[in-house]
Amino acid sequence: MSETKSRFVVSADWLQSELGKADLRVLDASFYLPAQKRDADAEYAAGHIPGAIRFDQDKIADHSTSLPHTIPSPDYFAAEVGRLGISKNDRIVVYDGIGLFASPRVWWLFRVMGAKNVFVLDGGLDGWKAEGRPLEAEAPNPAPATFTPDFDESRVVTFDTMRDIVSSGAMQIADARSAGRFAAVEPEPRAGMRSGHMPGARNLPSGVFASQGRFKSLPELRQTIEDAGIDLSKPVVTSCGSGITAAIITLALESLGHNDNKLYDGSWSEWGSRDDTPIVTGPPTQAKV
Repeated sequence: MSETKSRFVVSADWLQSELGKADLRVLDASFYLPAQKRDADAEYAAGHIPGAIRFDQDKIADHSTSLPHTIPSPDYFAAEVGRLGISKNDRIVVYDGIGLFASPRVWWLFRVMGAKNVFVLDGGLDGWKAEGRPLEAEAPNPAPATFTPDFDESRVVTFDTMRDIVSSGAMQIADARSAGRFAAVEPEPRAGMRSGHMPGARNLPSGVFASQGRFKSLPELRQTIEDAGIDLSKPVVTSCGSGITAAIITLALESLGHNDNKLYDGSWSEWGSRDDTPIVTGPPTQAKV
């Protein structure tokens, strides 16, 4: 692995060479917004990486809340992924269709639940297909496994904690939504939601971390984050529309050795849908010198 590349991202060449190994689990975590006009389940059925298991982020979630794909309880997560044949000690490679969109969320989720050897496929399924690599349409039927969770709740920010962070400025806030949504010049995709951003937040649109579905080099990631006004020597909480693309920022931070970070799971779906939360419109204020 190159010293300029994330240790959490693996190449298609590497993955293809490892397919079929007993301890390898490949997960198709594709997820799309309505505007992307793609059907993740249909694409999986039509052709996926050999041995890949479909990981539905809306199914393996907390169904007691109205918020989308919220982190599930450790016991529910363990039961569901155990049924998929995944144990905590497996080598887990997660991919999505685009390359770096939804897969980092599942990478983060497994790590929060205690798995250590979790990686994201560079280039995703689109890149895999473009290179003419093997596909299969048949869904695997893995033997059940035992996943013993070790949930690190300190990495997950709840609404009450997020309110305290915004009020106190105790952590930097990195928002992965588009610049237009952040500045409130574009509407939110979900109905009944205010536009804008949390006071003090910095904008790091999720698409700036990759080029053609491939993760940028470590120097490029560092420059991108610092240019947005984020100080890598200080703690960061990541956020987005619904907790999916916030994990792209988390992946970038962790790749750079920044471990003092958390993810706001409710993200804008929660913050923007309430009428008792402070919201700022317009571009972010300039970083303090």
